[in-house]
Amino acid sequence: MIVEARNRNIRDWYGKVQRGEIKLPRFQRFEAWDQHRIASLIQTVIQNLPLGITLILEVGEAEQFISRYLKTAPETPNKVYEHLLDGQQRLTALWRALHNNYTWTTYFIYVQAFDNYNEDKSRDLSVHWKGRYIKQRTGERFPLWCDKPDKCLQRGLIPTHLLRPEDIQSDIDDWLNKALPKPSADSGMDELQRYFELRQRVSDQIKDLRAIVANYNLPYLALPAHTDKAVALNVFINMNTNSKPLSTYDIIVAEVESVMERSLHDLETELHQRHPHIARYAPLSDLILTTAALLQGDLPNQKGAWNMDKKRMVEDWDTLERGLDRMAEFLNNEGIYDAQRLPTNAVLAVIASLYANIPDAGDKRGRDELLLKQYLWRAFFTDRYENSAPTHAFADFNALKKIITNRTKEDTTPYSINDVPIFANHSLVEVEEILTAEWPKRATIRGRGVLAVLCRLGALDFATGERLDSRTIENRHYHHVYPDALLKEAGIPSFLALNCALIKDNTNLTIGRKDPLKYLKDRYMWTSEAIVQERLQAHLIPISELANGGYEGLSDEEKTVKLKQDFDAFLRKRADLVMAAVNKLIHGRQLSPSELYSEV
Repeated sequence: MIVEARNRNIRDWYGKVQRGEIKLPRFQRFEAWDQHRIASLIQTVIQNLPLGITLILEVGEAEQFISRYLKTAPETPNKVYEHLLDGQQRLTALWRALHNNYTWTTYFIYVQAFDNYNEDKSRDLSVHWKGRYIKQRTGERFPLWCDKPDKCLQRGLIPTHLLRPEDIQSDIDDWLNKALPKPSADSGMDELQRYFELRQRVSDQIKDLRAIVANYNLPYLALPAHTDKAVALNVFINMNTNSKPLSTYDIIVAEVESVMERSLHDLETELHQRHPHIARYAPLSDLILTTAALLQGDLPNQKGAWNMDKKRMVEDWDTLERGLDRMAEFLNNEGIYDAQRLPTNAVLAVIASLYANIPDAGDKRGRDELLLKQYLWRAFFTDRYENSAPTHAFADFNALKKIITNRTKEDTTPYSINDVPIFANHSLVEVEEILTAEWPKRATIRGRGVLAVLCRLGALDFATGERLDSRTIENRHYHHVYPDALLKEAGIPSFLALNCALIKDNTNLTIGRKDPLKYLKDRYMWTSEAIVQERLQAHLIPISELANGGYEGLSDEEKTVKLKQDFDAFLRKRADLVMAAVNKLIHGRQLSPSELYSEV
């Protein structure tokens, strides 16, 4: 069998998906890429950089495998000509991004020349994504500006659905008309000329981007239709599991050994032996590279790791080690005990690097750590690190460092938190976004942010009253406060961060369909109302809203209506309690459950 690489541009791939001529074998996994991977893919395309090769199996008279369409692709009666064996994530991401049909994310191309906000002029022609959420009361998808062409263009953002390679000129013209309303009839000639020049520039930019996307080459290998089924499966397995390229860390290990004659692996091993708690928050190799890069004034990412001075990294090893140790200690004190409960890892290198300028004791350490607390919790409850996290972390680090080192501006006034982008330019999330935050076992900033607040309060175990800490967290499980079985019967989504409690007892599947407070009391045999209150308040669970109950004896319709009302009331009250806690944490305040309940 001779298999040669062939060229195919995105326009042709798009057409095959649109016509239903290419499908996926059912054994392929479903969508797995997150927003960062998807954005990186689009960035690669618009920069016209190589993306790698895909693999297809040609289909003869009959399909060898049971197949399915790509997610959101049209289901047509057309003949299937190809099965996509490798490249599903790439092709699905391209198809969906070119339609912008992700429920919780909208993708844009950022063009610096059209940006009137002047927030981040260091990048141009880059991909920007914005997380969305739905307000329950109105059903509207927020932020609203994402669907308003004029607001998008003011931010220098062109939505990716205008780049899909088909005849959509009427859609483009409609978007341009809304993005750039025509001046009134009595406008002067200068204003009209500026309008038409800007419109033409935007139109040309869209046209150029469309051409780049349509003509981008995504090459493929094609197994002929007569390929034996077992052979095709073997090729699929090999292409997906047998390749393990060198990582950035592996290559930097070699560089360090060549310039310092020291083993970076040995240094890492010794670091782990002395401070094993550091690795709870991220792979130690990643932490070493990002922190070392930031300490040298480089971005905390792969590019920064490539650029940094490897000799200096080893020479500054003691500073790096101390910073990582203090960072882990600081997070532990803030109730964040491991990577699985960390809302965003963008804060890790920032905090570790800032400890290079924070003393071991005294009033200054107290003041500096107060600043770190404010920074940490703001990172969890703003959109600062949803996009361009390394760039934003770098900017925040530099501004925070100026405060900690008592730097002054040209007018001799000291730097303050108002000079730090995360404080100055990013407001807190709204309650509606907290209400829709996903189950915290999933890697979402907001869902894990909610859980971090509950962990900060101690999250007493329901059965024993034991406080959560780094020792006990491994025995905790994600537990539905309103039983999943009860909500599922009514068709109500249960996997929300606000319906989660981190407790020891793994009885989620056996708690049945009882009223929430009743099953909790029955299950844990609490002896007094004081114990009920103490343990539930440590999770910011609103007891009165949890105690509504009374579902027995109701018809299915009545039960569904009442359950939805009760659950909505529960979520709303718990969201208010969480936001009350957040508003204290972002100012470095301590938390008291009783105080929070008295305020909400």
